[in-house]
Amino acid sequence: MAHLSLEFQFESSIEKVWHALTNSDMLAKWVMENDFKPIVGHKCQFRNEQINLVVNCEVLVVEEPYKLSYTWVGGPINTVVTWTLKQEGDITYLHLEQTGFEQEDYAFKGAKYGWTDKVNELKKALEEV
Repeated sequence: MAHLSLEFQFESSIEKVWHALTNSDMLAKWVMENDFKPIVGHKCQFRNEQINLVVNCEVLVVEEPYKLSYTWVGGPINTVVTWTLKQEGDITYLHLEQTGFEQEDYAFKGAKYGWTDKVNELKKALEEV
């Protein structure tokens, strides 16, 4: 099994970053259209109609504003995404872990590229708030 681990930092409060991770409208700005709710057990979908992609999710952990975890099932992958947040001074550190990949294959590399790209969009969305 392979797991993806990425670190990011923001010059935003932990509350703003948490809001961007858990608010459906904010998620639509940097991930995809969705019906996400930060409630353990909530089942939702992230959808990108342009590329005919649907990702099914179930919320597993909500520890506001420090930890969020949900399943991420779409196409050939069945994984779990976990976001961990920590604030030090004016900086919020965001750790992403995605587990459940069979190996470091196309899906793994696509996820690594995809999340890095999406978090760049998150940074832009946070600047607009």
